[in-house]
Amino acid sequence: MKSLTFWMLPALLVLGGMWTVSADEEQATSRKAPLPGQITETELGDMLSAIGLKPTKTEQRYDFAFKTSYRGEEWKFSMSAVLSRNGESVWVMAWLDQIPQSSAEVPRTALLRLLAANDRLGGGKFFAYIPTNKRFVMQRVLDNRDMTNRKMQESLQDLAASVADEYPTWATTNWTPKAEQQVAEGAASDRGV
Repeated sequence: MKSLTFWMLPALLVLGGMWTVSADEEQATSRKAPLPGQITETELGDMLSAIGLKPTKTEQRYDFAFKTSYRGEEWKFSMSAVLSRNGESVWVMAWLDQIPQSSAEVPRTALLRLLAANDRLGGGKFFAYIPTNKRFVMQRVLDNRDMTNRKMQESLQDLAASVADEYPTWATTNWTPKAEQQVAEGAASDRGV
């Protein structure tokens, strides 16, 4: 048995090394060429500047203020844009209210309303929670292809419109205090959120 191991071990090591080389070669050839209109991180910042924004780069993320008029009201949003790790998507997000300090101050019904809103938003938009900032955001995911200044502007405007429309859902000032929530949950247990 020792002699078999003596001869098999070097052969297995050589074969294992060949497998690793072929896997590396396969991985290198599977890298895709950039899609038409696919932007880089630097081009994302240039695009935001070209549409009149003043982006500030924080690591890979660009932060900026986005002002717009929607349904006769002026809105100013804190937004961010970032490329996905693989570069195939652009994520744009609008920063919403900071959540209360205590989880006891966050009504379950408010969280359920946010989840329910995710179903109706569509267009790659959804609510998410960023734990490092203790904030909810509304995000939109865009394919990183055929990106133009106009497409970026329209995407930001669409995100802003959805944030404005969903204000009653995400505004923490509209969340009922814990005591009122328990009464409301008892009275509305038969109805959906």
